[in-house]
Amino acid sequence: MTSELDKMRAGAWYHSLDPEIDAIRTKVFDAVHWHNMALPSERGNIHPALRTVIAAAPESARIEGQFHLLYGENLFLGEEAFLNVGCVVLDSGRVEIGARTMIGPQVQIYCADHHRDPVLRGQLIERALPVTIGRDVWIGGGAIVLPGVTIGDRAIIGAGAVVTKDVPADSRVVGNPARISSPHS
Repeated sequence: MTSELDKMRAGAWYHSLDPEIDAIRTKVFDAVHWHNMALPSERGNIHPALRTVIAAAPESARIEGQFHLLYGENLFLGEEAFLNVGCVVLDSGRVEIGARTMIGPQVQIYCADHHRDPVLRGQLIERALPVTIGRDVWIGGGAIVLPGVTIGDRAIIGAGAVVTKDVPADSRVVGNPARISSPHS
């Protein structure tokens, strides 16, 4: 029998309030707390406690305070990646953020895809879909990136956009749902 954690890691449907999964979240929530409560002068780019739970976080990557993260083991940051104040990364699936990508304040990145069947959804059955954000991307404040989305290198996501589909490299998207905009906007 496969554990709920194994199912989550495989991208299969799983029960999200499993004790093994809860234990990981509790450890990460403690690390996030230390990161968010540290004096900025003592926190550095990423508080040491938070750095221990993130899968990949080079010294040059920076996460501002009021950050929220679920698992850590699924978050991969590139060199000089920057997450501004209040970002939320619900990393039940793999989240890759490329080098020199700038994530604006209050951006939310979701991997959890809840079941469409209301009975199973009520039983907290979900699956984890990866989110991949390329290099040199700029995501404006308040944008939301939904499960399973890939954002290509050098793309620009407008503030407040809701990204429901893949975004090609070198494009700009705005709105809800996000759509490709004119290169002059």
